[in-house]
Amino acid sequence: MRLSVMVFGLVCLCAVAIGIAAPAVQDDDVRGAFMTSRPKDKPANSGGTTARPSRRRPKTTTGPNKPPDKTSGKSGPAKPGPSPSETSAPVNARRLGLGVTLFMRDSNGLAVRVDPDHVFHKGDRVRVLLETNTDGYLYIFNTTNEGPATMIYPDTDLDEAGNYLQAHVPFEIPTSLAGEERLRWFAFDEVAGTERLFFVFTREPLQGIPIEDELITFCRDSKCPVQPNEEVWAAVRKELQEPFKTDKTPQFGKAETSSEQQAATRGLGLAKDDPQPTLVMMASSSRPTLVATLDLIHK
Repeated sequence: MRLSVMVFGLVCLCAVAIGIAAPAVQDDDVRGAFMTSRPKDKPANSGGTTARPSRRRPKTTTGPNKPPDKTSGKSGPAKPGPSPSETSAPVNARRLGLGVTLFMRDSNGLAVRVDPDHVFHKGDRVRVLLETNTDGYLYIFNTTNEGPATMIYPDTDLDEAGNYLQAHVPFEIPTSLAGEERLRWFAFDEVAGTERLFFVFTREPLQGIPIEDELITFCRDSKCPVQPNEEVWAAVRKELQEPFKTDKTPQFGKAETSSEQQAATRGLGLAKDDPQPTLVMMASSSRPTLVATLDLIHK
């Protein structure tokens, strides 16, 4: 079984179970630290539009990526610069936090919270809602049965190939704004296998991985999806071994709220009284990158 690339990056998942490779430590303070930066009041909906917000980096961001190596068919320079873990974090930087909530489509077509350890079957459909506690860049990679890594986000057909997330402005994948119902969910197929999603949240763009116009050009001139070169992938795997703290709270069976859905599709952001992520992961304030995984298991 393999995760295919579609309009929004993935076609189908096969069951989902939390799989954290780094030494994760349960900590009651994690959720509070993550939630403290959420605004007290809900942001105003000024435009009323349902257009998905742009994920392109702000104009003030510096340090452009180096274009991908087109001769190898893979992204990245032959000798990348310092890994994310070797880049110093800003003084008094906020701890990097990532919130993950898994939704499943019920018989009425509604998105309801489901335990990531739930055993899924052919025909089930799921969607992932991601939230960060600070601004940064999100990359999602996929491996099949410990095979080669493939980048599934950013994607040329989603968010203008950008991957910049604002603090507490949730990001859903796939998007519920897709024109067809079948494109709004990850659908489970009948093929067994083990998938692993790598979530890489970093303060600055990864070196050697194309995004935005560079990614669009790479996919137009070469064969996509992007596969990180050995040096880039080694840096990601190294970062995965760094310890972080985690907090999981069961909120299963509850439907996605209208404020969550609007925040994810209109870029409005979430307030303190909005539902909290099912799983919260947080790295040390000294770390410029947080890497965590979800294991996708289909039996």
